[in-house]
Amino acid sequence: MEIYLVGGAVRDELLGLPVKERDWVVVGATPDDLLQRGFRPVGKDFPVFLHPDTHEEYALARTERKTAPGYYGFSVHAAPEVTLEDDLLRRDLTINAMARDTQGRLFDPYRGRADLDARRLRHISPAFAEDPVRMLRLARFSARYAPLGFQIAPETLDLLRSMVANGEADCLVPERVWAETARALGEKQPGRFIETLRECGALVRIFPELDRLFGVPQPPLHHPEIDTGVHTLLALAQAVRLGADVVTRFAVLVHDLGKGTTPPEEWPRHIGHEQRGAEEVRLFCQRLRAPNMYRELGVLTARFHTHCHRALELRPKTLLNTLQGLDAFRKPQRFAQFLVACEADARGRQGQEDRDYPQAAWMQQVYQAAAQVSARPLMDRGLTGLALAEALQIERLAAIVAARREFREH
Repeated sequence: MEIYLVGGAVRDELLGLPVKERDWVVVGATPDDLLQRGFRPVGKDFPVFLHPDTHEEYALARTERKTAPGYYGFSVHAAPEVTLEDDLLRRDLTINAMARDTQGRLFDPYRGRADLDARRLRHISPAFAEDPVRMLRLARFSARYAPLGFQIAPETLDLLRSMVANGEADCLVPERVWAETARALGEKQPGRFIETLRECGALVRIFPELDRLFGVPQPPLHHPEIDTGVHTLLALAQAVRLGADVVTRFAVLVHDLGKGTTPPEEWPRHIGHEQRGAEEVRLFCQRLRAPNMYRELGVLTARFHTHCHRALELRPKTLLNTLQGLDAFRKPQRFAQFLVACEADARGRQGQEDRDYPQAAWMQQVYQAAAQVSARPLMDRGLTGLALAEALQIERLAAIVAARREFREH
């Protein structure tokens, strides 16, 4: 029985990056061999075990054979005669197909080290095309390693295009699409995830709502970059720069989906895109089965982002209605995420990356003024129900008026 450290741990160690988790492959063993050593089985589709002390994953060396379309159409063969080279050959990219033995010696049968040095993402074999999730994983790796200068090998990009042409992208299940997308949004350059899928033709199949933004013009006075798709990726880059969490980055990604439904005869204006966009985001999240927190912030950002942009000129009543529409008083953390998304949108324009965005501070000030109004004194006066709600509205409106007066004086 031989044990090897494999995959991402070897890759990231060679790149000088922190190793977050370690996976191992066991060659020349059976499940009983591991069970007798105290390993705990966890794999359903193939034999994977947890180490009794470290709880790291140990998988028996295996091969895979395509038996049907899609992600689940594989048969797995794990046996003592499966070699390390056999196991590494079934992996996706050369940089993920390196191993170290317990003495630290590197095994690199598919030239992964050379591709690391060349900053190249290259598939190992034509079997890459058998698993449609791999196109999403490759796009995610592109987003992760773009800051280091990695590029997709031309032959691998060609293979992705043939996979799309053969219908593999249509076999992706929503759960896997969402899982890879959410992880990609957390990478250093999440826009590369979208760009990679677009380059190979998969974006229109997987995310048609995003694909149709490219080529849609916006007024050059407000959007020097003009193209809505380009603006979306610029805004996403600004969200990363602002330290936005993944949920907020998603809201930025989908904030302008409504512009993709504007009739061409109305271009470059997009009247009413906010409400249309909110519905588009809702359907988008429903299709991908995205968690509620993503859907809720995405819908609200699409619906109210232009309100935030115009906050300095809005009347107190409109400001209060906006806060209530955002449910800011009950969910202040989500309101803070919304403000970051709006600032990323404002900065995601060619030449305006460093612009000031006082609207966010003003909206926060308006919120603080209105939130400090307590319902308790009103309840002590015997107000309940509709009367209480109306009195609270009047008090909050007065607080916003006072805050605006103070803001203008300073």
